[in-house]
Amino acid sequence: MKTRLFSRLFHHYACGAALLALLAPHGAHARDSVDHGAAPSGNVTVVARFADMQPSGIAALPDGRLVIAFPRSAADHKGPRLGQLVKGKAIAFPDEATQARFISPLGMTVDTSGHLWIVDEGTVAGQAAPATPALIGLDPGTGQIIATIALGPDTGATRADSHVNDVRVDLTHGEKGTAFISDTSQMDHPAIIVVDLATGHARRVLENAPSVRAEQGFAMELDGKMLRYDMAHPAMGQGGIDGVALSTDSSTLYWQPLSSRRLYSAPTALLANPATKPAQLEQAVRDEGEDAVVDGMATGPDNSLYLTDIERHAVLRRLPDGQLSVVAHDPRLIAPDGLTIKDNALWLTVGQWGRLPVFHDGHDMEERPWLVVKIPMQ
Repeated sequence: MKTRLFSRLFHHYACGAALLALLAPHGAHARDSVDHGAAPSGNVTVVARFADMQPSGIAALPDGRLVIAFPRSAADHKGPRLGQLVKGKAIAFPDEATQARFISPLGMTVDTSGHLWIVDEGTVAGQAAPATPALIGLDPGTGQIIATIALGPDTGATRADSHVNDVRVDLTHGEKGTAFISDTSQMDHPAIIVVDLATGHARRVLENAPSVRAEQGFAMELDGKMLRYDMAHPAMGQGGIDGVALSTDSSTLYWQPLSSRRLYSAPTALLANPATKPAQLEQAVRDEGEDAVVDGMATGPDNSLYLTDIERHAVLRRLPDGQLSVVAHDPRLIAPDGLTIKDNALWLTVGQWGRLPVFHDGHDMEERPWLVVKIPMQ
């Protein structure tokens, strides 16, 4: 009896609700649609927070340890300059005594033999001394420095306005390998610095070439504001070539200017060969197409490129055929920077570089803490 009565009541209620829906103005009871990408992707996990030092470069060592660079060029700090991430904290790597060998480490990479290579800016905020940039090699197994290659203007590797940024090491060319370093440039002299690791000789290639320069008239959105590239009055992290990456077989170097949305590549055989003519090298550069406003890059085991996306607060995946997809997006990814791969996950530093005082008339717009996050790979 109760079942029959409930059935009749439900039938009358359902018919009435349907009639009201037909009579009501279209969409009166529906929520307005929103951008489906507006909500965080939900797959970003914060693994470390730092209140007094900004993380930048990050590298996964062969034994699984994670090493992070904490540069001092924007703001000095008392913590480690190079640190190992242990339970959300940074401890001096490889030890306290070695910290004095680093001034302001930035980009890092691990070569196929397991050695760690660090680009050191060689400058500290508030100090008037000229920058002494260098490429430093370290054996993670022994903790010993295996190479220190000066990159100052007197070596011909850099200029007075240089900003050495990121590095990748190719062991398939040269007696002991070849390093490729991005010189973003604080003004307008970007280039790829090619270093012969056997001799320490460094040279600049593709200097001021279209593929390494900031795109004139470039505009981007940052923190809800539209900004345009202005070399004389920077209002955002801007400049030429920044992120670099190697294909899995080291045959191709990829790179992208910071003030651009286009990815480029060239054969490492030509880049590493000092006999390659400038015109020949420029002709060999390939425009890989548009992607995003990219800083950090990492190469996956299937030769996919993982790219940090500053505007979308995201990380993208670019398949070898050029297809793009969004791996993760989260409003906490403010100017995502260094990127590495470990345990089938992406590990990413978030330093809020676009909020530095230099881009805001001396006002510090950063909101601590700075982060290291983990994102599962697709």
